[in-house]
Amino acid sequence: MADENKKYTRSKVEIPILLDEQTHPIDTSKLGKPGEFPFTRGVYPNMYRGRFWTMRQYAGFGTAVETNKRFKYLLEKGQTGLSVAFDLATQIGYDSDHPMAAGEVGRTGVAIDSLYDMEVLLDGIPLDKVSTSMTINATAAILLCLYIAVGKKQGVPSEKLTGTIQNDILKEFISRGTHIYPPKPSMRLITDIFAFAKDHTPRFNTISISGYHIREAGSTAAQEVAFTLSDAIAYVEAAMKAGLDIDDFAPRLSFFFAAHNNLFEEVAKFRVARRLWAKIVRERFGAKNPKSMMLRFHTQTGGSTLTAQQPENNIVRTAVQALSAVLGGTQSLHTNSFDEALALPTEKSAEIALRTQQILAYESGVTDTVDPLAGSYYVEYMTDELEKKIVEIMDEIDRLGGSVQCIETGYYKDEIARVAWEFQQQLEHDEMVVVGVNKFQEDQIEVPSILKIDPNLEQKKVEALKEMRSKRDNPAVEKALTALRQAARGSDNVVPLILEAVEAYATVGEISDVFREEWGEYRDSR
Repeated sequence: MADENKKYTRSKVEIPILLDEQTHPIDTSKLGKPGEFPFTRGVYPNMYRGRFWTMRQYAGFGTAVETNKRFKYLLEKGQTGLSVAFDLATQIGYDSDHPMAAGEVGRTGVAIDSLYDMEVLLDGIPLDKVSTSMTINATAAILLCLYIAVGKKQGVPSEKLTGTIQNDILKEFISRGTHIYPPKPSMRLITDIFAFAKDHTPRFNTISISGYHIREAGSTAAQEVAFTLSDAIAYVEAAMKAGLDIDDFAPRLSFFFAAHNNLFEEVAKFRVARRLWAKIVRERFGAKNPKSMMLRFHTQTGGSTLTAQQPENNIVRTAVQALSAVLGGTQSLHTNSFDEALALPTEKSAEIALRTQQILAYESGVTDTVDPLAGSYYVEYMTDELEKKIVEIMDEIDRLGGSVQCIETGYYKDEIARVAWEFQQQLEHDEMVVVGVNKFQEDQIEVPSILKIDPNLEQKKVEALKEMRSKRDNPAVEKALTALRQAARGSDNVVPLILEAVEAYATVGEISDVFREEWGEYRDSR
C-alpha cells in the first residue's frame, strides 16, 4: 500500500510538504548565470527583457489558399512567426490523388503537393522577415526544398531564410507513426540535410528534436526529456559518423517540448533539459562553441490534456501550461485553442489562444526578470530530482544500445504504454482529478461552433493537381527524378537533387516514391 501521506508527480518525484535550507540546500554551482554554461537559467543573458519568445501558432487546414488566409489573420492579430501543419498525406509522402490519401486531404493540416501549392501557401508573406516552423518529418527534406524554392522566387536567398523543420524521424518510430523509410535511410536523409544546411541555410534550424509527441503519447515529464535527449545523441552520433564536426551543426539543433498541467514540474523540466544537454554536448561530444551547448526549444501546450467536456476550461489549462513554458525559458510557443478536443480551431478560438500569450507577455510581469523562480527551494529541488530520474532513464537507454536499438526492440513504446496505463487507472479510480471529466461534471454538454472542412475540397485538390501536371515540363521532371534515384542508390547528398526536382514541379509523392522504391518502407514487426 502506498503511504497516503506522501505525494508524487507522474515522474515519481516525491513532493515534500515543506522545503527549506535544511531539507534541500541550494547548490548555486548548478545554477550559473543566464546565457552561460550550463544554461540552467536560460540560454540568453537577458531573456525576455531583450525580446519576447516567438508567438508561433500552429495552423494549417484545407488548401493552401485557406491556410494562407489563416496565416495572414494570425499575423494581423500579432503573431510573430508561422507554424505550418500539414495533412497526413503530405506527411507520409502521398499526393492528394493517391488512393492512400482518400478522406485525408486537408483534414489535419494543409495539403501540399508541389511548388505550386507552396507558392500559394506563402503568397504575400515576406520570407526575409517572417520565420516559419514546419512540422514535417519523413518528407522534411522535400518541404525544406519547397520553402527554399519559394524564397528564390521572392528574391530571398536561402542564406537569409529563418525557421525550423521538425525533421525528427526517431520519435515517429517511437510515438507518432508518420515514418516512411526504415531507420537507416531515414537517418541518412537527416544527415544529408545537416550537411546541406551548413552551407545553404545557415540560419535555419535543421531539426527540432521532439519530446512533445512522446509526452502526448502518455509519457511522464522525465521520460519526455530522457527519450528526447537520447534521440538527440543518436542524431549527433550519426552526423559525426558522416564526417560532420559537432560545432558545425550543433548550433542549429533545436528542441520541442510539451507543457502540461503540473506547473512546477514543467518549469523544472525545461531548466534541467538545458543543463543536461549542455553537459552532454561538451563532455560527451567535445564541443567547444558555447552555442553548440545551448538547448533552444519551442513549446506547445498539451493537446492531450484538453477535454471535450466543458471545453472552455481548456482556456485556463492552456494559460497555466503556457505560463510554465515562459517561466521555464522557452524560445517560441504555441498555445492550443480551447476547441481542439472537438475539431481544428476556429478563427475565434485561435485568437483567444494567441491573446493568452500576449497577456502573459505584456500584462503578467513574468517577463520582467530572468528565471524568476530560480532559488525557490521547491523549484531547485524539483529540478535536481528530475535530473536524477532523467539520467537514470538515459543510462538504461545507453545500456540497451541507444535510441535506434530501443526503437527496434520496442523499449520506448512499452515504457510509454506502461505509464499511460498507470495514469488512466488513476483517473478511473479518482486518484487524479480532471475537472469536468471525473469531478464537477455537468449533465448538459454544450458543443461550441466548430470548424468544418469543405467536403468538396478533396476533389478540387485532385483536379488542380492534374492541371498542374499537364502544364509543367514533364521531361524535366523525369530527368530530375532519374538523377535523384541515382543519388539515392549511392552516397551523394540527395538534398540538392531534391531541390532541382521541386523546382521542376515534381510532386511530394513522386519524390517520396523514388526513395520508397530504392529504400523500402518501414513496417513495425512487433
